[in-house]
This record gives sequence, C-alpha cells and structure tokens, in this order.
Amino acid sequence: MTFHRYVALGDSFTEGVGDPDPARPNGLRGWADRFAEALAVQAGDDFGYANLAIRGRKLPAILDEQIEPALALAPDLVSIHGGGNDVLRPKVDIDALAASYDEAVGRLAASGAQVVMFTIADPGLNSVIRLIRGRTAVFNEWVREIAEKHGATVVDMWRMRGWTVGEVMDVDRLHLNAVGHQTIAIAALDALDVPHDLQPFAPPELPTLTARQQRAADLAWARSHLVPWVHRRVTGRSSGDGVEPKRPVLAPIR
Repeated sequence: MTFHRYVALGDSFTEGVGDPDPARPNGLRGWADRFAEALAVQAGDDFGYANLAIRGRKLPAILDEQIEPALALAPDLVSIHGGGNDVLRPKVDIDALAASYDEAVGRLAASGAQVVMFTIADPGLNSVIRLIRGRTAVFNEWVREIAEKHGATVVDMWRMRGWTVGEVMDVDRLHLNAVGHQTIAIAALDALDVPHDLQPFAPPELPTLTARQQRAADLAWARSHLVPWVHRRVTGRSSGDGVEPKRPVLAPIR
C-alpha cells in the first residue's frame, strides 16, 4: 500500500531526540523523518508529512493534545508512541492508561487511517531503568491487545534483541541515537511491507571499561542526566515545556 498523508504522534522518541540535525525543525531528524523519507519515495510528489510529537509528554497529554489536530489533517497513516514517560513513574494506573489509549486508537482507526503502534523496548537491557520492567511488560501487552482490536500495525520493540544500550542509545541512556533511530525506521517500514533501501548503521565501537571506570561513567551520567531529570519531576516541569511540534502541518519531506 502507498501512503500519501502521514502524521506522527508521540513524545521524544518520535520527535527524534538523540538524532540531531541542525538543518531540520527542532534540530532533530529521528526515525519518523527517516521513515517518511522512504514513504515519500513510494508516493512521489503527492506526499505530506506532519510530526506533532513533543518530548517529555506522557500518554494522557499526547492523546489530549495531538489526536484532534491529527484527525483534522485527514491522514491515511498515523504512527503513535506513548507510555514510556508514564511507566517511569512508580504510581501509574496502567489499566486506565490503556482504556484511554484504546479509545484514541479506535478514533484514529475509524477515520480510515492505518495506525502504527509501538511497544516499549525492554528496560531489562538498560541497568538504569531495569526496575520498571514489570509494568512495562503489562503496558506492552495492552498495546498488542489494542492494536489487534483496531487492526493497527505493531512495531514490537520489546522483542528486538541483539543490541546494547551503548550501541543504540544516546549518551543520556534514555533516547535513541542515530543508529537506533535508523533501526526503528527500518522496522516500521518492514512492519508495513513498504519497499525501501534503508540499511542499518554500523554501531559505534565501544571501549572496554574496568569496573572502576564503569562506576565513574555511571556517576558522570547521574550528574549530567539523572539529577536534572529528577529535578524536573520534583518541580513539575518537563523537557517539552515551550517546545512546539516540529512539523505541525502536512508538507513534503524531500
């Protein structure tokens, strides 16, 4: 199937955080841009792409702020990713999240658009957030059930193996780097059976660290990334405060 009107919804994952490109809106590229570029090759000149995702957004905000604008654009393809910022919180009602997600995906599917959903990558691969593995798994099972109910396509990141945090994650250990974003773009295209010529990027060569060096690296990471994250949570702020959607209207990507 060839798609002509693609709208991407979500948080930092879909905005493209971790894949910088100063020439692009918000200074980011990301998997959704890479994915849209391949879709445009198939559709030719009759292709438009909008990206309404904003970093730091939890799932309720994504649904409240992005579903209506997305529907107004009358897309034939919508991708939506959320929940990652929610399951990080120890007090989260996953069943309530799933009920809202179900209703929103139902609306998107009822519009006639093909919907692409994502499970959250297995945090067991990441020592920084391994403790949220259980509730992530529950949320992901809801994603699969909702997708099955509404005929959505699932890119099941939980089941992606064979990578390490250092290879596919940015220095903050929470967002994908260019290697990771390219990997997801390929996975999304393959899930939709869209022909493309994207190839995986070679992962960076990682130094072998002694236990002492690893502890020093972990402490440096905590100072640079964990402490600011905790401070935002305590003060009720978000990394997305003041950030606007990078592509608020449908426009060519090439």
